[in-house]
Order: sequence, then structure tokens, then C-alpha cells
Amino acid sequence: MTTPFLDGNNTEYASEVWPGLVLKKGDRHLLLQLPTMIEAMGSAVHGGGMARLRRIANIYVDRFYDCSDPVRDVIDWLREWRYPIDTTAGLLTAVQLQHASVQEEKNEEAAVFCCVTAGTSNAARAGSERTTFPSYRPGTVNIMLMIDAKLSQAAMVNAVMTAVEAKAAALADLDVRDAENGLVATGTTSDAIILGVSQSAASPVELVYSGTATHLGGMIGRTVYGAVKEALQTAWAERK
Repeated sequence: MTTPFLDGNNTEYASEVWPGLVLKKGDRHLLLQLPTMIEAMGSAVHGGGMARLRRIANIYVDRFYDCSDPVRDVIDWLREWRYPIDTTAGLLTAVQLQHASVQEEKNEEAAVFCCVTAGTSNAARAGSERTTFPSYRPGTVNIMLMIDAKLSQAAMVNAVMTAVEAKAAALADLDVRDAENGLVATGTTSDAIILGVSQSAASPVELVYSGTATHLGGMIGRTVYGAVKEALQTAWAERK
């Protein structure tokens, strides 16, 4: 199910598949607020790795942003907005937030919510010979993937794998190319992802696999693919 988010004057979206999950637009950021603490893993600037979280902020910075200390900057902004540092993750993006896409699905086992901000100015193909850099740059395809279910840690890693495969498929179908070598891009040079899982005691079973052959993997793939594709097409349409 595709859900328009920042259309017109709308600045808040309440999930239709996960009661209490809310996405809000704040000052230069999108805030994803969960109804309970979640078990998370990801590549967030602050709150990355394995963490227990209640909020995730996707923060906009322009292309002139000084990347010398992004962790300090994210913590300073979270404090400015009065979000708890220990339970809030922070991502950085150089993509306009109004182009965010939200998609979600549910079945009898799980609910999946996905929010993506995406751009392709630095599209790249993993595994190809190209220029690399030692320093950090703001995220270009940022994926916030939330799952209301009980997952093993192995299934969580698998969910991230499935999401990244879906992102690459969306870029391929849109014929996004690596500017350095002309090959089909698999992502950009600065993508980020954060996965959050409720680990709800109400879930009927613990899911131990979330690859593309599973019902959960199918939902992950569809929501991520659709959100990446919609976010890019929305941004491209505005430039025309």
C-alpha cells in the first residue's frame, strides 16, 4: 500500500498497520516515533549498530555541510529538539524531505512500515572499480524499515539483506547508472539503513528467516522497492 505523506500541508502520518507508530515532519528532519521501545540495527550516524530505540530522526543537511564531526552534530541537534539521546537514532540526508515516500503492509504474522528519502546524484555500483573516499558524507538513500513482529537476530540481518536487494532492484528498474563507469547502480556512495523490530510478545511465532521466499521477506521487498522508486520519481518530477 502506497501512502502519500508530505502532500500539501500534511506534516504527520499515523501508520495504518502499526497502531501508535507516527511519522512527523519537524525542523529540518523527519521523526519516526514508535509506540514502544524497539530492537534496532543499522548504520545510523548516532544510534547505529545494535540498539534499543524509541525514535529515529532523518535529518536534512545541504551539500555544503561540514562532515568533520557528524556524530557530535547529530547529538547537538537531537538535544536542541529535546529528544532523548540514548533512545533516539539520527541519520543524515542531503535529500529534500518533502520527497519522502511511505509504504506499509501487514499480514497475520507481521506489519511492515517503510519510509525512504532518496536521491541519485552519487549513484554507484558495488563491486566496480571507482573512486572511493575515507571520510563520511550525508546519506542519499536512507531507509527506515520498521517491523511489528518477533524476529531472531539472524532474521533481522536477513531483513536488512532483503531490503538492500530491493533497493538495488528499484535502481536497476529505473535505469540509474554509476556516473563514473556507466554501469547499473546498486546504490549510492552514502546510503544508510536502520531496521527496527517490536519483538512483540503478542506475535504468534518468532520468525527466523526473512528472505525473499518468505511472506515477511515479500512484504519487506515490496515496501522498500516501492518507497525507493516513488521517492526518486517524485524528486525527478519536481525537477522537470
